[in-house]
Amino acid sequence: MRELSVIGVRVELPTNQPIVLLKEAAGERYLPIWIGAVEATAIAFEQQGMKPARPLTHDLLRDVLAALKAPLRVVEITELKENVFFADLVIGDGLRVSARPSDAIALALRVGAPIRCAEKVLDEAGIVIPDEQEDEVEKFREFLEQVSPEDFAG
Repeated sequence: MRELSVIGVRVELPTNQPIVLLKEAAGERYLPIWIGAVEATAIAFEQQGMKPARPLTHDLLRDVLAALKAPLRVVEITELKENVFFADLVIGDGLRVSARPSDAIALALRVGAPIRCAEKVLDEAGIVIPDEQEDEVEKFREFLEQVSPEDFAG
C-alpha cells in the first residue's frame, strides 16, 4: 500500500464530471477518481475549512464513530474493477467496511486518517505528469484555491 495525499477536486470538462485527484506521498504518480457532485462538495468543504449549517453525512459518520469509540485508522483504496474503484474503511482494531472511495476520502479528511492505495491500483490507474506539465498541476492548485464547493452543485 502506498500513502496518498488529496490534491483536491475539480470538474472535468466537457462532461462536468467531478474528479478527486490524489498523489503518492513518496512518488510521482497521481490517481484521478471520478466522483459524484455531493462527494465533491463534501471533500471541497472540508479542504477549505467550510462548516455547513447542518452536518453532512460524512460529518455524521465521523460523529458516530467517535461516539462508539471506533476510530477510523486508515482508508485503503483496494481495487479497480471495470473502471470502478473500491475502498475499505479500517476501523478500530481492524474492522473493515467496504466504501466508495469518494465517501472514504471525505471521511478520512474529517478525521485526519491516512489514505492508502494498493500498488496494483496505482499501476493500473496512476498517471505520471511529465515535468513540462507540472505548471498545469500548479494551475490546478490555484484553481482549487479559488473554487467554491457550490461550483460542484448540479
